[in-house]
Amino acid sequence: MKTVFFFFSALLLAVSSGNAEAFTVRHSLIKQIRFRKKHSVRAVDKDDQFSVEDVPRGGASSLKNEPDPLPTMTDYRKFALPCLALWVAGPLLSLIDTSFVGLSGDASMSATQVAALGPATTFFDGATYLFAFLNVASTNLYSSARAQHGEQSEAAESVVRTAARVALLCGIGLTCILQKFTRPLLALYIGHEAADHPNLLNWATEYVKIRAFSMPTSLLLGVLQACLLGAKDSVTPLIAIAYSTVINIIGDYICVTKLGMGLRGAAIATTLAQWASTLALLGPARQKLVQDHNLGILTNKHKKIKAKGSVTGRSFLAFAAPVLTLILGKLAAFGFMTHSAAGLPGQPTTLAAHQIILSTFFFISPFLEVISQTAQTFLPPYFSPIREYVDSMKSEDAFYKTENDVVATKWLGAALTVSTRLLGIGIVVASFIATLVSLIPAFFGNVITSDTIVQQAVKPLAKYLWAGAFLTAPVAVSEGVLLARRELPFLATVYVISTVVLPFALLEIKKQSGPVSQVWGCFAAFQLFRATLFAGRIWGGTVIRAIREKLRPPENLRSDPVTN
Repeated sequence: MKTVFFFFSALLLAVSSGNAEAFTVRHSLIKQIRFRKKHSVRAVDKDDQFSVEDVPRGGASSLKNEPDPLPTMTDYRKFALPCLALWVAGPLLSLIDTSFVGLSGDASMSATQVAALGPATTFFDGATYLFAFLNVASTNLYSSARAQHGEQSEAAESVVRTAARVALLCGIGLTCILQKFTRPLLALYIGHEAADHPNLLNWATEYVKIRAFSMPTSLLLGVLQACLLGAKDSVTPLIAIAYSTVINIIGDYICVTKLGMGLRGAAIATTLAQWASTLALLGPARQKLVQDHNLGILTNKHKKIKAKGSVTGRSFLAFAAPVLTLILGKLAAFGFMTHSAAGLPGQPTTLAAHQIILSTFFFISPFLEVISQTAQTFLPPYFSPIREYVDSMKSEDAFYKTENDVVATKWLGAALTVSTRLLGIGIVVASFIATLVSLIPAFFGNVITSDTIVQQAVKPLAKYLWAGAFLTAPVAVSEGVLLARRELPFLATVYVISTVVLPFALLEIKKQSGPVSQVWGCFAAFQLFRATLFAGRIWGGTVIRAIREKLRPPENLRSDPVTN
């Protein structure tokens, strides 16, 4: 843990000592004269500062001499705060269900239903999250298309139409699968020990089957919101959130509290809320994302029109498929955690305590995932043009290197500066929100459950909740930057390694019948592993160069013959 804190402290120190761009530009000046001669770059050397007037672009690619102005804190705030509501919406629906079910009925029935709600919500949210790669692809491709081809280009609109059709088809298919195979999959998911408990599997199965009817609209809603976020519009999707939140609360109050329908009532309320939110967003999305107000869900008259840069279903899935590896890695982590917790002694208290901490963590995560979304939205305008430019230059010159191109280093330096600022924001937010929310299981467990035994069971998990939540900041921000850079192979490799290692540790805890706190200790280590590798991939070189600059003697001392 100390190593990670040192790494991030050194990173912030490096950036605070000067613009991140300066490291790369200073390193490139030595080789710049050779590059100018080869590529006809006209520049004036004045006081060791280069003023680039013209850089031949080669081919059809073009790149401005100066990148766009860096986003300000106001820009981040105007985008991130409304976007936060979108990220909170999903976990909020499950948390509302957990609270209504946990506080209704007698204490013993409440604990059992909350225990059933644990694997049910994790399983359903996992099935939904499995298709989050559609949202990631929609944001990245749409933002890149806008940056390269224009805000109202056919290329940008093709992303919207393709994403909407793919999402709806995936949702219909997933609904059919859940209706047919929910019970055996849940039994396998929670293990024989928990499945043998009276009513646990029955309640969980019924909850998932009811909510499965919202899958088509939920996935469609996700990609529409993702495209709006790619357009830096995080306000319009709030229409859907307002509908879903109000309807879900009213529905839970009527169905769970007044009618006493328990999990069945919670599932019905949440399904109605998700239907309403999708219908509410369809109109605004058609007006803002496509000029002819046709999303192409039922009929696609634009299918034969293939403008430059247009995205087809095949190219969309080609980009989205590698992201699926990331999603599977995360799902495997939470799935094996719930599976291990369900197999530990002390049921249903152990599983209920795990569910409370898991739901709380899912509620915390959006406060940090929103910064990842900010990176995926604000960085493509810097990465996409330079990526196209570099590809064009390399096709003309096999010896071309970006570090020899002062214009390219400016663009990459600007992107690095944006990335570093977002990391700093994430660490500050994580420190505050992790400390605040971890106080709930530590001292205020009665807010979530009326069962005093469960209240005592969640207290030891508070410190692991804090560690996992804090480390989510570097994980989420770094992941967003790497997605914007399209370093999908690296991300997939890290998740494959962690997915192979983590389950063995969790299954060993289950085998040894250890406490549920060990499950969450493994999760904190999982977060530490990802944070170190992701951040090191992006900022490791910058930190090393900054440390070398700090340790290097001043120029006047190195040139002083007496000192030498």
